[in-house]
Amino acid sequence: MRGSHLPFFLLPLSAICIPLFAAHAQETPAPQAAQTSPAIQVRTEFHVRYVTGTSVYIDGGRGDGLAEGTILVLKQTQSQSTQPDQDKVIEPGVVARLKIVSVASTSAVCEVAETTREIVVGDTLWMPQKEVEKLVESHALGNTRQYPMIISFTEGDPLDEEVREAQPHPPLTEINQARGRIGFDLSTIKGLGQSNMSSTVVGMVLRADITRIYGTHWNLNGYWRGRLQTSSRPSQPSLQDLMNRTYQMSLSYINPQSNWSAGVGRLYLPWASSLEAIDGGYVDRHISTNSLVGLFAGSTPDPTAWNYNPTRKIGGIFLNSHGGNYENLWYTSTAGFGVSLLNWNVDRPFLFTENDFSYKRIFSLYHSMQIDRPTANPSMPAVSVGIGQSLLSLRVQVHPRMSMDLTHTYFRDVPTYDPALVGTGLLDKYLYQGVNAGARISLPLHITPYFSLGRSSNSSDAKGSLNTLLGISMADIWKTGLMVDARYSKFNSAFAAGTYSNLTISRDLGERFRLNLQGGKQMFNSPLSKNTGSYFINSMFDANLGSRYFIESGFTTQRGGTQEYNQWTTTFGYRFDNRGSQRKAAHAPLP
Repeated sequence: MRGSHLPFFLLPLSAICIPLFAAHAQETPAPQAAQTSPAIQVRTEFHVRYVTGTSVYIDGGRGDGLAEGTILVLKQTQSQSTQPDQDKVIEPGVVARLKIVSVASTSAVCEVAETTREIVVGDTLWMPQKEVEKLVESHALGNTRQYPMIISFTEGDPLDEEVREAQPHPPLTEINQARGRIGFDLSTIKGLGQSNMSSTVVGMVLRADITRIYGTHWNLNGYWRGRLQTSSRPSQPSLQDLMNRTYQMSLSYINPQSNWSAGVGRLYLPWASSLEAIDGGYVDRHISTNSLVGLFAGSTPDPTAWNYNPTRKIGGIFLNSHGGNYENLWYTSTAGFGVSLLNWNVDRPFLFTENDFSYKRIFSLYHSMQIDRPTANPSMPAVSVGIGQSLLSLRVQVHPRMSMDLTHTYFRDVPTYDPALVGTGLLDKYLYQGVNAGARISLPLHITPYFSLGRSSNSSDAKGSLNTLLGISMADIWKTGLMVDARYSKFNSAFAAGTYSNLTISRDLGERFRLNLQGGKQMFNSPLSKNTGSYFINSMFDANLGSRYFIESGFTTQRGGTQEYNQWTTTFGYRFDNRGSQRKAAHAPLP
C-alpha cells in the first residue's frame, strides 16, 4: 500500500457545450446563436448510512434538492435471489418505499412507509421518476431562475415585462428555515465510597438546524451543551460529562454562486476529518471546479481524539482535489501542512494527507496519515521525522446482505484519548492497532451479527497478540421499534490492553420519543492509565410535551475504577420549528 501514503490529484474534466442554432423561415436579419443554460443535474441515487428502528439516515440532503415529503424507493436487484411475498409486493421491482421526514444540508432522515425486507446500511435508494420531474420543474421554472432555455422575442412591450419582473415572489423554502430546541438542565453528582464529593451544575442545551439565515448563505447546525453555574467541580469529569464534550455546533457559509466557503464553531474540517474536531474555524476558496485551497485553526477539545489535550492548538493550510459522483466513482484527496502547539509552544510541525475513493456501494478505500517531528522532553533524545499516525480502511460489499472490511492502524506515540470512554465503543478505531479484518452480515428478522479479528505486534513482543470484536444487533424487535446491540471486545496493542463488554437498548420515534439505555464493563491498562475493572450504566429518556416543549432525563452510575458516583440530569426546554408557517406563507395568494 505504498501509494496510499501519497496524496493524489486528478485533473477535472472540461465541460462540453453544444451550441443551439435556429433560423427564421421568413426573411430576417442573420440569426444569432441562442445562449442556453447548463443542463440541470439531478441526483437520483442515495445510500443508506445508518438505520435505527424505523428511521433511515441517507447521504443526501437539501443540497441535493431533497425536501420533507420526498418519496424514495428501494429497488430489487438481480443479485437478490429471494422473491418477496406476493401479498406484500408494493409494485413491480420495488422492495421498499420511504418518505423523507427531516432534511439537513448534507443528510436526511427517512421514515419507512412500506417494505418487504429489512433495510440495511449500504442499500441504494432511488428517486422515482415523478419525484425527478417535480425536482427538475422546480429548478427549471422556480425562483432559482435556472431556465432550460433562454428565448428572445422580437415583439412585446418592455414596460409590461418590467411590471411582470417586479411582481413579488414567495421566498425559497430553505431561506430562514429554523428548527431545534433550547433548554436548561440541572445536574447533580453524588460520590460514593470513600469519596463524599457532591456537585450541582446548572447548564444549557441547544440543538439547531437553521438554514439561509435572513436570506443569506449562512447556516447554523449542530448540538451544544455547556455549564452556566456550578457549586463545586469534581476532581475528574464523569462519563456523561465526557460524552457531552463530543458535540458539534458550527456556523457555516455555503454559497453555490461563490468560490468562498467558511465555518466557525466546534466542527470537523470538511476536507480533512482525520484532524479531529476543533474549536475554531476554516476558510477555503475554489481555485478551479474541482480544487480548493484553505486555512484552518483551533483547539482540540474532543476527548475521543487520538491526540486529545485541552491545551493543544493546531493551525495550517490545505489543498483539496475532488471529483466524480456518488452514483459511480467518487474521489477526494487532501494534503496540507500544520503546526501543533502546547501552551502556545511549538509541539510538533506536521504534514497530513487524506484520501477517499468509492465506487457506488461496492467499494470504498480511505487512508489518512500524518508525518511529524515531535518536540522531545529535555531529558530525552531527539525524535526524528517520521509517520506519526496512519489509518487505512478498505470496505467491499460482497453481497447485498454482507460487507467485509480490512483496516490497518498505526501510532508512533501513545494516543492520549480519555480511557474512561473505552466501554462506550467510541474509541474502537484506536484500540485495534495493527491489521484487522471483519465482516457484517444482515440476516432475516433484522438480526445483524458482526465481528473483527486482527493481529497486533510490537518490536519488544516475542509474538503478536490477537484483537477480537464480536457483536450482534437486532432492530424492531417484535415490531416494537426496540433496537438491541451487544458486543464484546478484547484488545492488546503496543499502547493499551484490556477488555470491555457493552449492551445498548434504544427506541427512537423521530423527535417525539427517544429512549437509550447503555451498560457495560471495562478493564483498561496503558502507560497513562490503569483500570482493573469498572462498571457503568448510562440511561436517557427524551419526549415531547405537546408541540412546543420537551423534557429530557438522564441517569449515570459508575462503580470501580478511579471514581464511584451517581449522576442525575433533568432538562426542560422549548422546541421551535417554522417550517409549517413557511409552507403556509409560500402557498398563500399574493396580494
